[in-house]
This record gives sequence, C-alpha cells and structure tokens, in this order.
Amino acid sequence: MSRTWNTRAETGADIPVVRDIVAAAFPTPEEAALVDALRADPGAWIEGLSLVAVDDSDRPVGHALLTRCHIGDRPALCLAPVAVRPERQRGGAGTAAVRAALDAAGRLGERHVVVLGHPEYYPRFGFTRASAHGIGLTVDVPDEALMALTLDAAHPLPAGTVRYAAPFGI
Repeated sequence: MSRTWNTRAETGADIPVVRDIVAAAFPTPEEAALVDALRADPGAWIEGLSLVAVDDSDRPVGHALLTRCHIGDRPALCLAPVAVRPERQRGGAGTAAVRAALDAAGRLGERHVVVLGHPEYYPRFGFTRASAHGIGLTVDVPDEALMALTLDAAHPLPAGTVRYAAPFGI
C-alpha cells in the first residue's frame, strides 16, 4: 500500500538509523558499509544530498544518497544506495526519498545524475540508458542497468566514462 511520505535531509541523529536501514536492505556487509565509507570521503560526500523518508514519528524508514562522481571530466552525481526497511518496501518510501534527493540536487545547481541499478525502477524518475548519451563504465554491466538523467534541460548530458568515488571500488 503506497502512501505519501514526508522527507528531509539526514541529520547526525539519523546516522545509526540509516546504517540499520542499509544493513537490512543489502545482502553483504560491504554493501551495507558503503554509505559510511561515502560519508567519510570528502570528495564524495555532499552535505544535504542524503535524504530520508520518515514515518509518522519522524523516524527514517527509507534513504537515498547522491554522491559526487564525474562523467569524463564533468562533475555529476551518482545516485548511490537507495534503501528501505524491508517491512516498508513497496510502499513508496524509496520513491519519496529518491524524488527528494533529486529535488535537493536541482536546488543546489547540480546538473547530471547517473545510477547503476534496476532498469524497471529508475525510468519513473526520468533516467534513460546512459549508453544512448555516450556514457559508459570501465567495467562490464548490462546496458540497461547504467542510466543517466539531466536535471537541467539547458545542459545536456555529457559523454564519457563515469568515474565513481573510491569507496565504490570501480
């Protein structure tokens, strides 16, 4: 059952709850530790681009994170882990967190976002196949899994290879 979720920027008090959300949503400890690793990387972390969807008591139940990456030599954002507590999945909390993160990025003047993820989920936000724009990776992934989005139609997506922050390991 989908509902309307309130969203807000992550606060310091949310960090342990976000850790729990990510650990519950991802199958390996390495994946679960990614948000903390990105938070510790000053080249990757952008204040205000870690967003949470909260329940009626203001407790985070969903999380979306945008971090710095580059497409060729142009700065862009990477939509990094999107995670929702298992008991809240398929209820719109993840969608709300992603939309809030993209809106926050637009307000900060960010122009481009890439995501490596499920091709049936991200087109709802406007993401299209990155390869159609000349965007690729240094590792092989299914073509439909790497997607890109421009937040500013006046600045089309640049072509090039995506360079992620070091914690991603690619």
